[in-house]
Amino acid sequence: MQKRVAWSNNIPLADVKTVTKALGSKVNDVMLSALAGGLRDYLIARNAEVSDLEIRAVIPVDLREPQRGIELGNAFGLVFLALPLSIADPIERLVETKKRMDAIKASIEAFTFYSLLNIFGVTPRQVEEQGLNIFGSRATAVVTNVRGPGQALYIAGSKIENIMGWVPQAGHLGLGVSIFSYDGKVSVGVITDAGLVPDPERITAAFRARFDELLAIATEAGA
Repeated sequence: MQKRVAWSNNIPLADVKTVTKALGSKVNDVMLSALAGGLRDYLIARNAEVSDLEIRAVIPVDLREPQRGIELGNAFGLVFLALPLSIADPIERLVETKKRMDAIKASIEAFTFYSLLNIFGVTPRQVEEQGLNIFGSRATAVVTNVRGPGQALYIAGSKIENIMGWVPQAGHLGLGVSIFSYDGKVSVGVITDAGLVPDPERITAAFRARFDELLAIATEAGA
């Protein structure tokens, strides 16, 4: 299966925080809302009907305590977020995205799926594959938001200017979005099945346009 990849221009983390402060939201809320707006624009450009459309994204959630964040290994659960593509207004879309994320955070969904993943890990491969297919059938995309090093890293004296990655796609998921912060900036990587989305660069461009829209509103509100 052929893949296509694209990545956005870097967004200063200070700009993201300007939006979160002015519009009363979290970094994750802002990024996911801009992603929903970008996907909405992409689908409209392809003549899709979006008036009642939602795209469900599966989001890995780190379940470790903050003080254990540097330990090796994984302890993550999964949550499912319906991205509100039907909402055209950027503020209404952000508010609805935050509302849905807050509801997920207050639930036990991530811990439940963490337990299921542990069970699948000790079952025969056929059972594990069926479990992954079940997860895949519940969502259209997988989205990760990873906070990387807050300062620049160096290799052999050379500064690492940027870090980018693309989330693995399990089951039948055709769209993967990686949101990664590093050294005071945020970038978004998109990986797609070429047969479904041959031009992911249009999604990253639309994402950036929707973020800039929120930034303009936030800047005006804080003026």
